[in-house]
Amino acid sequence: MSPTSAQSASPLPPANSAAGQIVRLLLGLLFIAGVVGYVLLRGDGSGVTIVAIAAAFGAYMAMNIGANDVANNVGPAVGSKVLTLGGALAIAAIFEAAGAIIAGGEVVGTIRSGIIKPDLVPDPQTFVWLMMAALLAAALWLNLASAVGAPISTTHSIVGAVLGAGVAAAGMDVVNWGKMTGIVASWVVSPLLGAGFAAFFLYLIKRTITYQKDMVSAARTYVPVLVALMAWAFATYLLLKGLNRLIPVSFAVAVLVGFFVAVAVLFISRAAVLRRAASLENGKQGINRLFALPLIFAAALLSFAHGSNDVANAIGPLAAIIDVVVGGHGVTESAPIPMWVMVSGALGISVGLALYGPRVIRTVGSEITELDPMRAYCIAMAATLTVIVASQLGLPISTTHVAVGAVFGVGFLREYHKTNWSRIVEEIKAHHPVGDQAAIDAFMTRFSAADIAARGEMLRELKRQSKARLETPEHLAKGERKQLRRAHKQELVKRSLVLRIVAAWVITVPASAFIAAFLFFALRGMMME
Repeated sequence: MSPTSAQSASPLPPANSAAGQIVRLLLGLLFIAGVVGYVLLRGDGSGVTIVAIAAAFGAYMAMNIGANDVANNVGPAVGSKVLTLGGALAIAAIFEAAGAIIAGGEVVGTIRSGIIKPDLVPDPQTFVWLMMAALLAAALWLNLASAVGAPISTTHSIVGAVLGAGVAAAGMDVVNWGKMTGIVASWVVSPLLGAGFAAFFLYLIKRTITYQKDMVSAARTYVPVLVALMAWAFATYLLLKGLNRLIPVSFAVAVLVGFFVAVAVLFISRAAVLRRAASLENGKQGINRLFALPLIFAAALLSFAHGSNDVANAIGPLAAIIDVVVGGHGVTESAPIPMWVMVSGALGISVGLALYGPRVIRTVGSEITELDPMRAYCIAMAATLTVIVASQLGLPISTTHVAVGAVFGVGFLREYHKTNWSRIVEEIKAHHPVGDQAAIDAFMTRFSAADIAARGEMLRELKRQSKARLETPEHLAKGERKQLRRAHKQELVKRSLVLRIVAAWVITVPASAFIAAFLFFALRGMMME
């Protein structure tokens, strides 16, 4: 989907127009003002002003989570044209809010990932300034990343912000450096795992379906299995990450329930594929249609799970502030979350997604590499499986890095296959006399129509012929063929965008930490006057 078509799908004016920017800004400010107004009308004692300011920061943070992080869930479906931008925004907004309100949990840790030691914070008032600075700093950094279309980890943003404000408040001893080591490790672990899983599934689909002579027949056999695997992964993921606060289950139980769901889906999808197979053309376009409905479900379920987990990045610190200011409690590891706080976080994610989400959705869905439904399926599977596997192994990961890493994996595997195809074509040409275009065309026709096993045998025969004859000019020398291979290499992943995203990942924690430290001193100075 091009930026133009994506913008036209939105009911708001184009984001790159002056009118669009003004309208979005006013609507965002209206939402924040509504949250502040509600707090002031409730009038929770003498600390109502502090709570109102903190609520404004929390609402702003929630909007920026919606603007940036939700793109990972719906971007591939939009980029593959399974969903329009408007449809994706509607599905994500509904399921993000539902996940946050239904399964967001009654208690959320306020010291994100144990990144600082709360017992070293001097006093409750300092803790309030610390949390306020962290909320605002994380939101500002997310806002900047969204403006340039860089998908970053909201969790890393709030972790860095709490770290920076904590150091400013209580010195370097307040930091839990063991947790910080895990955060740094996730910069590498998350995208590599996501890329590996996505490339594996794309390779599997190519070997079993798209490299077969009769793709429709292969699809009848393998697509129901692939859809059932997706159902198994998503049912397990939803129980572990989306509904675990409502229905506490062990990993073994979640996997078992997911298996039974997968069996049911296997029979349903097999019947559906058999009904549609007769009307499908024997090509990738026809096979891609079979993945459309599963991707819509994937976008919805990923959004639900994301809302139930990542809403804490906005409302966790806000709940901590309310607990200290209104409840009169000291600094604790966790705090109960009032329903109005949960609702404001859920609505904030939806509002931010609707107003500013399209920019990052386009980045994930179409600007890194070209996606189709099969590739989007691989990305959704990679994101889900990586979170499940990593959580059981105790590996720290970022869902943003996983999803974007999966897009990278799909893109780079496409590059490899395109380059490999160019190499094969050049080898075929190298084994036919110059000018014998008819022989080359005849061989390529047979080669393109053959299945993967037959192609392998045809290439092995070419290599045997190469060893049996001299390297003559008309057949090209080995070095010349390598030069041709390099010349025909196709870059299907936008390198400049990859570098920009990776750079944003690396600097997220230190940047949000620096901003939070500055804001802590500024807020403390203003509050103490």
